[in-house]
Amino acid sequence: MQLGFVSAILAELGLEEVVQFAADEGFQCIELMCWPRGKAERRYAGVTHIDAGDLGPARAQEVCKLMRSADVTISGLGYYPNPLAADRDEAQVYIDHLKRVILAAELLGVGVVNTFVGRDPRKTVAENWPRFLEVWPPLVQFAEKHGVRIGIENCPMFFTADEWPGGKNLAHAPAVWRRMFREIPSESFGLNYDPSHLVWQQMDYLRPITAFADRLFHIHLKDATIDRERLDEVGILATPLEYHTPKIPGRGQIDWPKFLAALRAAGYDGPVCIEVEDRDFEGSIEARKEALRQSGAFLRQCMKAVLS
Repeated sequence: MQLGFVSAILAELGLEEVVQFAADEGFQCIELMCWPRGKAERRYAGVTHIDAGDLGPARAQEVCKLMRSADVTISGLGYYPNPLAADRDEAQVYIDHLKRVILAAELLGVGVVNTFVGRDPRKTVAENWPRFLEVWPPLVQFAEKHGVRIGIENCPMFFTADEWPGGKNLAHAPAVWRRMFREIPSESFGLNYDPSHLVWQQMDYLRPITAFADRLFHIHLKDATIDRERLDEVGILATPLEYHTPKIPGRGQIDWPKFLAALRAAGYDGPVCIEVEDRDFEGSIEARKEALRQSGAFLRQCMKAVLS
């Protein structure tokens, strides 16, 4: 496994600075964010470390040279919009840019693009399914044609009232993943698996590693805590941030040695990337760098104990 991080938390830094930080801190890879340039639509969005809309062969060669000189690889390109948004014109903007990110991955020789399936939060899974079947088979075929795999993150994208009641990403649970992979059996369609999203849904975060071993393309390392007293007060129908808090690895409820051991047992040997969404570390760029340092130090200990 290659330990890295998701570049979204270093939004103020340019690509060269992000890569240099990774090299200085001993990280082996980075998931680089590829949002179109412009205003962010939500927290941790809108970060552009690779401009997929303006990436030609010459710039791609420059990026590859930068990565080689730092001895750091690109674990994947990340772009996380809502391709199934209720407004079809809005959704098409996301679909078109996702294709540009896939083309950028091909130019860079990066094998994985990470994203969301999307969802109209006002509709059930079943009601969203016709749009899923309209949008995603052609997208997966497009990725296949260009030698790129798509890793779907399992975040429900339900945190706040504007995402009520279903969230903005269908791919939140194993039952949905099974249906997705039955409908699109392509080997280019898999998961960018984040265990923290199962923690706050009160689900087993280890079992899917075995059940979906052949669909694990990329891993996010993020922790979470559940405030049981608050959950007892508001219940699971409350917006999730009322009772759960994202944390850096080691400060939440995930048993990381068990998680890493489960990945190893399942035969996973790809990138594992720290994703920082811990508000205790968001006060400054230095605090966010420290979050990555602390997470890296903690996870290296776990990896040494489990993987050696």
